[in-house]
Amino acid sequence: MILTLPYPDIGPVIFEIGPLALRWYSLAYIVGLLAGWRYCRRLALRPPQRLEPLAYDDFLLWATLGVVLGGRLGYVPFYKPAVYLADPLQILYVWQGGMSFHGGLLGVLVAMWLFARRRGVGFFVLSDVIACAAPIGLFLGRLANFVNGELYGRATDVPWAMVFPADRDALPRHPSQLYEAGLEGLVLFVVLYALVRRGALERTGTLSGAFMIGYGLARLAVEFVRQPDEHLGVLAAGATMGQWLSVPMVLIGLWLIVRARRAS
Repeated sequence: MILTLPYPDIGPVIFEIGPLALRWYSLAYIVGLLAGWRYCRRLALRPPQRLEPLAYDDFLLWATLGVVLGGRLGYVPFYKPAVYLADPLQILYVWQGGMSFHGGLLGVLVAMWLFARRRGVGFFVLSDVIACAAPIGLFLGRLANFVNGELYGRATDVPWAMVFPADRDALPRHPSQLYEAGLEGLVLFVVLYALVRRGALERTGTLSGAFMIGYGLARLAVEFVRQPDEHLGVLAAGATMGQWLSVPMVLIGLWLIVRARRAS
């Protein structure tokens, strides 16, 4: 008999009042954005102080739109293009789930580029600070995935395996959402904070590159034990969609760090 840990079936909804419902996923987005905003304001006080803390008050709205619109629009072409081509209005049904981190990243990148141009500062002056705050949202988002019982791992016999209610096969599986929360969230946050303490804010582009590398490597690793998306499965070279989208992130991150070192 395979030993497993009991899955805490909390449910995706925190509470409901009539037709209105507050979901853990929504709360993760809200708290992640607000906590990230406050952290950015604190980092803005550290040298070289190229952008005043008040600027991040304005950027909060830009970031919210970038995350939500980018995450949704990025999910459509990468994961379920046929479904949304058949019924394009479903793109607007964000409450049904379906958000892509890579799409959300692209959305935030566009928002940062527009905001930096409007403020008259370099793109990486802004992105370095935002990169340090991003693991907060990633950590909370992965915890919400776990509570929702979605994006679980592959079948396994490890002692900490869990049976997720949404799994039709009812097999013990890796709680890969928690692995991602730890690597993409806690570990990446600590690494970036350590770099900040070592003066990385003064080497423009270093923190942005470190984030890209850290997230990409974490996602590449966890995808080996995460159940591939049912409608996609395993793609070329035995890699998943998440892995193929993460490889460019690592390469771009390496280029940014090399570029920052040469410029310093």
